[in-house]
Amino acid sequence: MSHTVTIEPIGEQIEVEEGQTILAAALRQGVWLPFACGHGTCATCKVQVLEGDVEIGDASPFALMDVERGEGKVLACCATVESDVTIEADIDVDPDFEGYPVEDYVATVTDIVDLSPTIKGLHLKLDRPMTFQAGQYINIEVPGVEGARAFSLANPPGKPDEVELHIRLVEGGAATTYIHEQLKAGDELNLSGPYGQFFVRSSQPGDLIFIAGGSGLSSPQSMILDLLEQNDERKIVLFQGARNLAELYNRELFEALDRDHDNFTYVPALSQSDGDADWSGFQGYVHEAAKAHFDGRFAGNKAYLCGPPPMIDAAITALMQGRLFERDIFMEKFLTAADGAEDTQRSALFKKI
Repeated sequence: MSHTVTIEPIGEQIEVEEGQTILAAALRQGVWLPFACGHGTCATCKVQVLEGDVEIGDASPFALMDVERGEGKVLACCATVESDVTIEADIDVDPDFEGYPVEDYVATVTDIVDLSPTIKGLHLKLDRPMTFQAGQYINIEVPGVEGARAFSLANPPGKPDEVELHIRLVEGGAATTYIHEQLKAGDELNLSGPYGQFFVRSSQPGDLIFIAGGSGLSSPQSMILDLLEQNDERKIVLFQGARNLAELYNRELFEALDRDHDNFTYVPALSQSDGDADWSGFQGYVHEAAKAHFDGRFAGNKAYLCGPPPMIDAAITALMQGRLFERDIFMEKFLTAADGAEDTQRSALFKKI
């Protein structure tokens, strides 16, 4: 049995099956609700119930306080419905969001390559094409690991039946350890997608700055390849940060794009080059490379940031000092369990700051 949920203020209606959460139903019908953790601990998906009966589910008392429960607030990632329901959600309607519905796929591992000492490139073939926007991510079910894991798509939408992921080995991480040490070509994985609100705002004027660190290169790679395939004429600059030369992966790809496209510039930066004789590029943090390239003046650009929280925070500070503002900056923070719930609460996994 299903019930109808009306989402205000946008007036969208979705059908929610028995036992299905409001968030899952919305995403699978192409309606985006803000969310982050997906399991009731961060409060990003908090909504107000205006009419109808809702079961709160396994929401953390810290994310959904008793007084809020009494006011009719619920977490969409936990809440199920027991009647037709009307909710009010904090939704920014973005004209560039294409709203593709989340679907389930079976993927076959075609290749696993060493991109760096800590990052694997995982290549998958889907059982059917997946339509997505460059910059979005998927959830993968890893054998023997409870709960799906999110990984950003590194391939452009022009290859809809292929998936490329850049997966960093996280110390103590069950999913990344399995992928790095046990997964092999020919294995099958269940996944769902696409998810996320990290994508190029094509309708907004301005040239494009991408700042990436570590495996955070994945989303910018997808976005840049897509822009170049679409013959986008805006100027595009990619700043890629790594600790050392061994960790600076896919350098040859972006150097080739730099040579082949007049509107694309590639600026790699090493924070711990230690006078490496083989390195003649920028020495320092990636946000410092961006400041040096633009002489500290970023006005008129749109910036897309993807990487670990310290890199994101440093980049935001540099960009805002250079006259970019919140409306000009979009980000994707790469968080692990070690980063803690406080940081998770700040990140809508891929939400504009």
